[in-house]
Amino acid sequence: MDVLTGHEMVDIPPGRVTLSDRRTQRSWPVELQPYRLAACPVTQTLYARVTGRRPSTSVGSRLPVESVSWWDAVRFCNALSLRDGLTPAYRLTDDTEDVEWDRSADGYRLPSEAEWEHACRAGTPGPRYGDLEEIAWYRGNSGERVHQVGEKRPNAWGLYDMLGNVWDWCWDVYDAEVYGGYRVLRGGGWFDEHWSCRASARRRSHPTFQVDDVGFRVARSGT
Repeated sequence: MDVLTGHEMVDIPPGRVTLSDRRTQRSWPVELQPYRLAACPVTQTLYARVTGRRPSTSVGSRLPVESVSWWDAVRFCNALSLRDGLTPAYRLTDDTEDVEWDRSADGYRLPSEAEWEHACRAGTPGPRYGDLEEIAWYRGNSGERVHQVGEKRPNAWGLYDMLGNVWDWCWDVYDAEVYGGYRVLRGGGWFDEHWSCRASARRRSHPTFQVDDVGFRVARSGT
């Protein structure tokens, strides 16, 4: 793809992924139906076109939008759905303290972490889908700054920046019993060491958290 905005969608085949949590030493399998995932993180250009806002710390049309909270990402998904004539995936309360995912909706949404990991691996069994230098911006090669989307090699399914550059918000609650409403982040970012840029690496954060190495990509149910 010559120009990526975060709106280009890739068909992801059904499959089975086993998630794991290092803290609890727990693992659990998840069966997945076909879905679609954006080829790259949402860019600042797309985010501005849909919301009229430019929240990022670094400025560039093809840079991934960052410094966006989980709530910002959820609201963006609904706004993009409405713009494209689709049914919003999320029902929000007026005070945005609660959200419900309408799984029958055809609109944009955040991927579940199982969907994210399945798509990241793209059929590969190892911690990464290729050599880290070739596929990701991380602390060892980023110059400690965010980079334009799509500059590194994609995985076998045509997905860019699944590892490195910016972390991706996912739909899931990390561990409600211990961390309350904290949500899952996946993929590692430009400031992270190599061990954080792995298909299985999980991070958690409060849904209001905003920082310059966290962005998101959109998904849709079905293909």
